[in-house]
Amino acid sequence: PRLARSGLRAVFGARRPGVKLAALGGAGLLGLICLAPMPFWITARAVVEGEVQRAAVAPFEGFILRAGVRAGDTVAEGQEMASLDDRDLRFEKLKWESEKQKLEQRQREALAKFDRASVQVLAAQIDQAEAELGLVEEKLQRARILAPIAGYVVSGDLSQLFGSPVQQGKVLFEIAPLNSYRVALSVDEADIRYLSDGMTGGLTLTGAGEALALTLARRTSVTTPKDGRNTFRAEARLERTPADMRPGMEGVARLDAGRAPLVWSWSRPLIDRLRLFLWAWTP
Repeated sequence: PRLARSGLRAVFGARRPGVKLAALGGAGLLGLICLAPMPFWITARAVVEGEVQRAAVAPFEGFILRAGVRAGDTVAEGQEMASLDDRDLRFEKLKWESEKQKLEQRQREALAKFDRASVQVLAAQIDQAEAELGLVEEKLQRARILAPIAGYVVSGDLSQLFGSPVQQGKVLFEIAPLNSYRVALSVDEADIRYLSDGMTGGLTLTGAGEALALTLARRTSVTTPKDGRNTFRAEARLERTPADMRPGMEGVARLDAGRAPLVWSWSRPLIDRLRLFLWAWTP
């Protein structure tokens, strides 16, 4: 208290003009810093995603025979990623080939006897056998799971699932291209109104010191609750893609929302909460 009174006496008293001048200058400088327009940034958590993401799925029910890649590997288009056990299919192929041969032999015998009715019935049965045989051959070709595009394996690891059953349509791998990315932003609901398409900013990934320039491409109405607050999804595109960038990398993005007084930028969350509180409780 004594020190505070001494300071107030030095500032507001009749003596020590130097202290008064220093205090006045400090107050003016603080007011200038707080009230002068400064860059206003919107910050958001960011995740790098592939611009196009393709899935490799199980073409039919079967068992995992082998897997040559897993999440984190790069693959070329058409490269074998895994394969399903096709022994049952090969036996089924032999069965229909044998069935077709028997039907063709019976058809020849019916032709030799001029039995037109039997010939027509056998012709239909041969067509059915050929259709079944074609279906089996198609399954045999699809038993090898090939990479639909060249890129980076985002998810999928079958190295410990050999012999395990899989259902038809199950996603085994997800692949994203290495040269086409987008940045998914999680923007706080209080900041979404300040965003507009075309805004520029920067992205800093965790563990990387270089800031990457980006441009806001679109805002979406997709919301995700996180830490007790709602966040909106927005997407941005990078001006340049580093060679070591991979899908799934995380960081922080800043978007340039213009200029605003520094005191308003700092107190904005409190002002928004106070405004909502007063609106809710004011008659």
